[in-house]
Amino acid sequence: MALVDRDPLMRMTWTDPVTGKCGYLVVHSLVSGLATGGTRMRAGCTMSEVEDLARGMARKTAVFNLPVGGAKGGIDCDPKDPRARGVLRRFVESMRPWIDAHWVTAEDLGLPQQLIDEIFEEVGLRQSYHAAIRRAPDVEHTLRRVRAGLNAPVPGGLLLGDVVGGYGVAQSCLGVVRAREWEPARTTVAVQGVGTMGGGAAWYLHEAGLPVVAVADAVGALYHPEGLDIPALLDSRNRFGEIDRTRVPECVQRLPREAVLSAEVDVLIPAAVSYVITPERVADIAARVVIEAANTPVTSEAEELLAGRDIPVIPDFVANSGAVAWAWWLLLGRVDADPVLSFSVLREEMQTKVPPLLQAWDVEGITPRTAALRLADLHSERNRAAEAAGHVLASIP
Repeated sequence: MALVDRDPLMRMTWTDPVTGKCGYLVVHSLVSGLATGGTRMRAGCTMSEVEDLARGMARKTAVFNLPVGGAKGGIDCDPKDPRARGVLRRFVESMRPWIDAHWVTAEDLGLPQQLIDEIFEEVGLRQSYHAAIRRAPDVEHTLRRVRAGLNAPVPGGLLLGDVVGGYGVAQSCLGVVRAREWEPARTTVAVQGVGTMGGGAAWYLHEAGLPVVAVADAVGALYHPEGLDIPALLDSRNRFGEIDRTRVPECVQRLPREAVLSAEVDVLIPAAVSYVITPERVADIAARVVIEAANTPVTSEAEELLAGRDIPVIPDFVANSGAVAWAWWLLLGRVDADPVLSFSVLREEMQTKVPPLLQAWDVEGITPRTAALRLADLHSERNRAAEAAGHVLASIP
């Protein structure tokens, strides 16, 4: 068994004393006493889901050789519930021993970074990277660098911290395009989900000249064979990531939400929720490559069936890991508030990571997931040996 797939170090279940809502924290592994992973909020969130996500975080940090383990938080509550903010605050307060010393968290499904940071400020922790920032020799300097990086403006009127994950997904896609020697202008894309991750991926792929012909939000799917006006669609979103249909041109087809998964495209990017591509849906997939922008959107059984149809899946712990990798580069001082530097580093890293996965698929007949796990396990073994020898893996400047 790979080191990154071992049982988690700790599982914790929390019950909100006011609403009865449940929350979960799973720490899969600690490296240098730290673990990282976002906090999600959705109705129906379960312990097993959070455990899977924590394992995925351990894989992400290992693939990018980051000096931190994996963790995840989850709250079983609809983020539209008027009580949701209070639930989140009480969850953070209850998890404070872990948040103060070990767990570095951030945004995830249902919870934007701005809201999480507001809660951290209210409870005296200032910013959600607190557990890492507090280790810096100059805490105020590191805090300023982190805040400046997260809030740096980028073209399109958004902030660097909000788009960097989607940018990483787009670069994963472009890594596939380069490895397959496809012409970008003729490479069609479908994106399920237009939130932080899916919307960012669609934006940067559109900017790179790839026709994004289908997108889906919670309301339904939109399709145009020549490509959608992605900037206009994203500009019409409400705070829940839903596109205003009154601003969609009549020439754009309105389809059922699930139709995005069966779109005849070169690349399908599921960027919404987990476990949407099941064995029952595999026969409907018409894409040549699937890139996981959401966490575990393809079940293991479905991935095996897709492999049998010669459809490779670029795993989430590579494709959507740009946000966590960038956050730690920001903490470690490799990048700063300059978006040009951040995009350059992330582009190089993602476009270097993806082609070898497809080469392993082509030459060795192993899935991209297996190839990526092999790399993650190699880094985990090296880090464990270094810690055992008393080496400091990295310090926060």
